[in-house]
Amino acid sequence: MAGNEWINGYLEAILDSGGGGTGAMEEKPTPVSLRDTGHFNPTKYFVEEVVTGVDETDLHRTWLKVVATRNTRERSSRLENMCWRIWHLTRKQKQLECEENHRLANRRWEREQGLRDATEDMSEDLSEGERGDSLGEMVHNEASQKKFQRNFSNLEVWSDDKKEKKIYIVLISLHGLVRGENMELGRDSDTGGQVKYVVELARALAKMPGVYRVDLFTRQISSPEIDWSYGEPTEMLTSGLEDDDGNEIGESSGAYIVRIPFGPRDKYLRKELLWPYIQEFVDGALAHILNMSKVLGEQIGAGQPIWPYVIHGHYADAGDSAAVLSGALNVPMVLTGHSLGRNKLEQLLKQGRQSKEDINSTYKIVRRIEGEELSLDAAELVITSTKQEIDEQWGLYDGFDVKLEKVLRARARRSVNCHGRFMPRMVVIPPGMDFSNVVVQEDTPEAEGELSTLIGGIEGGSPKALPTIWSEVMRFLTNPHKPMILALSRPDPKKNLTTLLKAFGECRPLRELANLTLIMGNRDDIEEMSSGNASVLTTVLKMIDKYDLYGSVAYPKHHKQSDVPEIYRLAANTKGVFINPALVEPFGLTLIEAAAHGLPMVATKNGGPVDIHQALNNGLLVDPHDQRAIADALLKLVSEKTLWHDCQKNGWKNIHLFSWPEHCRTYLTRVAACRMRHPKWQVDTPADEIAAEESSLNDSLKDVQDMSLRLSVDEKMSLNGSLDYKAIASGSDVQDQVNRIMSKMRKPESQSKDSEGLKKLPDNLPSKYPMLRRRRRLIVIALDFYDSKGGPDKKMIQIMQNIIKAVRSDPQNAKVSGFAISTAMPVAEIVEFLTSAKIQVNEFDALICSSGSEMYYPGTYGEENKKYFPDPDYALHIEYRWGCEGLKKTIWKLMNTPEGSEKASDSLRTIEEDAKSSNAHCIAYLVKDPSKVKKVDYLRQKLRMRGLRCHPMYCRNSTRMHLIPLLASRAQALRYLFVRWGLNVSNMYVFVGETGDTDSEEMISGTHKTIVIKGAVTKGSEGLLRATNLRDDIVPSESPLITNVSGDASADEIANALKQVSKASL
Repeated sequence: MAGNEWINGYLEAILDSGGGGTGAMEEKPTPVSLRDTGHFNPTKYFVEEVVTGVDETDLHRTWLKVVATRNTRERSSRLENMCWRIWHLTRKQKQLECEENHRLANRRWEREQGLRDATEDMSEDLSEGERGDSLGEMVHNEASQKKFQRNFSNLEVWSDDKKEKKIYIVLISLHGLVRGENMELGRDSDTGGQVKYVVELARALAKMPGVYRVDLFTRQISSPEIDWSYGEPTEMLTSGLEDDDGNEIGESSGAYIVRIPFGPRDKYLRKELLWPYIQEFVDGALAHILNMSKVLGEQIGAGQPIWPYVIHGHYADAGDSAAVLSGALNVPMVLTGHSLGRNKLEQLLKQGRQSKEDINSTYKIVRRIEGEELSLDAAELVITSTKQEIDEQWGLYDGFDVKLEKVLRARARRSVNCHGRFMPRMVVIPPGMDFSNVVVQEDTPEAEGELSTLIGGIEGGSPKALPTIWSEVMRFLTNPHKPMILALSRPDPKKNLTTLLKAFGECRPLRELANLTLIMGNRDDIEEMSSGNASVLTTVLKMIDKYDLYGSVAYPKHHKQSDVPEIYRLAANTKGVFINPALVEPFGLTLIEAAAHGLPMVATKNGGPVDIHQALNNGLLVDPHDQRAIADALLKLVSEKTLWHDCQKNGWKNIHLFSWPEHCRTYLTRVAACRMRHPKWQVDTPADEIAAEESSLNDSLKDVQDMSLRLSVDEKMSLNGSLDYKAIASGSDVQDQVNRIMSKMRKPESQSKDSEGLKKLPDNLPSKYPMLRRRRRLIVIALDFYDSKGGPDKKMIQIMQNIIKAVRSDPQNAKVSGFAISTAMPVAEIVEFLTSAKIQVNEFDALICSSGSEMYYPGTYGEENKKYFPDPDYALHIEYRWGCEGLKKTIWKLMNTPEGSEKASDSLRTIEEDAKSSNAHCIAYLVKDPSKVKKVDYLRQKLRMRGLRCHPMYCRNSTRMHLIPLLASRAQALRYLFVRWGLNVSNMYVFVGETGDTDSEEMISGTHKTIVIKGAVTKGSEGLLRATNLRDDIVPSESPLITNVSGDASADEIANALKQVSKASL
């Protein structure tokens, strides 16, 4: 391994010392055995076989300490310990490699099994010829890929004739510091290229024909650690008040950064710590979108809401949020991964320095991967920068399989049933660049590299004024006229700057011919930087000293984002070269920037630069581990002027392929090809025609009812006294008075006529609106309190009664408060349970049944023979990617197939169908033996591998298993009430137990207020959720929106808890 001379030195020192390791393990190699092996060369063995696979950073630091040790015995002891240390590291790496190979082999087998199951299920309705075509398409990947590329010509390309479309686009990028001007790129690992990309994408999309408004959502932070601008709720990026012809467009048009508060507002958190607050962001973003949809509807939609055309999530956290938001709004979702968790996990495991548990503790990698898998489930389209990202990175995920995706796409083209199977569409769209500030000057002195003309003026004239950053760079250099090798990146170990410095320092011709400039972010004090960045910077400074590169290497401490084009221009003026030596580069945006400014490139052959080089043909690709290859490529470009000019011209010639207009045109073309959907309500007419009269009448009745509650009817309460809980609970005398008053009131004639008209409506349509539309607070009872057989526990009755009493004890809030039940039980069981508890079903404004797969409004929808009809709009709302028949077949096979067998066993069934609890959007099973069932994360993995997307869960004290649509859940049902009836989630109060069904953790976090009833539910189903406990990454450990009460709390104690949490806000 090049650069390991120090290893040779310390190994020779070990051999010369003659010391053996006392008390060593039997399997340890000893210095004696190494020296007595005849022709065996220990130095060569360690360097070529052992050290090659070891990260030498820490060892080299230890070696420097050893060299400085004067005591011979201590020095020999340290050297020997280093030998064992290397041996242990290598042994650990070998073990990890074996485990990784075993895991990959299992994964390949699982994928093949999933593909085989999927094709078997889908082949039932194909002819023999079609089956052959299907399987043939899986085999011939290259032909399919070419056909896929040609299919782009069949799409309608987004063009200027789309001006009248006026669409609304939502982008999401949560972590880092996002603002439109003076971006602090490189400030930390969260504020990098992604921040610049999303801001420029928002600006560019807003300028496209047919795009009315673009909102870029990010986190609002008001912290003394950072600039005040990150606490501003809104920031305008571009104004769209006028189009290119000078015509007014609208006051809300353009591109905006919208900052949503979530998590602690006074703290800037790194991305790994944001996960517990994702639900808070979703609710805040949903409120903004609903408000903006109404505003845009008034401006350009003739009074009808303008829903987002697409919601686009960037990175895992925003992808997770976009998936939930798209489900709440029923609009298409697009995903860009930027950097992927599975890929990072594999790289870290291969290093052998951390266990998976340690990696997860630092990077929250398991939660990140789960977010990425959910994003794949919901995404219509996944945008990547390179083909390599599709094949080598997304191919690692359960939710995407290249072969199965091609099969499903082929079937879709032939209009053949896919049995509910879906795969997201992967599309390569390279990031765009803003070339407006780039001036191509081929015939000027600058283009010829005559820097002296700029510095010294012409014919003895005064020097021209230089950009400040030029002066900042050139002060490091003895001869600034030499060609500049420019590297621009964070001082991150994976950016491989130390190998670049070695290549430069050890190649004398290169040092004599060129300078090296390292732009490594911004820093004030290395001691204040993160350990990884500080380590790289320290190593760089030591290497500059080691190779005596003073006067040949520039490494300024600060630069502004606006300085970057000037840095590129300086390098181009000296006929320099841009280099990106990263170990792996997902894309390489800086390579495009450099090419736009006339700089040839030398870049890593791993990742995105391969595609960029193929498009631009403006440089050379190298192995980032081979410092000699790096030095040779740099020397070739700076020494061969003809080659340099050819590369420069090629870059300028082809750079338009990476412009923002080209990117946005391809982007909008692909998005337009998605299956467009948005909220649609079946019941807006004719019921809306009587909305005004009904509202007026019901408000009058409601006022009478409120008066009746305050008046003394049977001397159970005084005029200004408090309510008698028993009287209200029984509802007898007070209700009788209200009914008598109501019976004396005459309905207006218009009301009667409209009512007669409504009789002609189908039974499953509502005869009037639910009371939810006028509620300002909703009390949601979501207690998963069941006995050992899965029936509702009778203790829940007293808790529910206390909750109702607590709410009604406050007359002011009682007037505007409604109640809802959220449960895994079907509606028939809920009604039976409430009836047995002598609680009227009409006390509740909404019943969220069967784990969120159905929604009912008691007392509002038409009832015949006490039969309740579900909300038909909700059924359509959650229909997305619901493959009922395919799920039934697959889950039966997965759950009832014993380990090591390939066929399901009828005699050893783990589950059996529960027809009584099933409905059109809920497949229910009885769990016969909870100890033998598979966990939810296992089921999700297997279903995803087969192209099936759903929300599996265990409920009712682990006695039932439900499969419901992908983006349906009890938590999402609350957001539906917000979207449908305008009842803000932040005005909901949710009562939950400490444990419950496997979806109960989703009910805790968000902007709603949560009251956890301690000790009420002692046993739930959460043990069947995941192999790795992620609760701390989903539920915030501390939140002002969450409070606790005991299981035996009285109505007064619950009322106090409600008052306490109602004062809280984010």
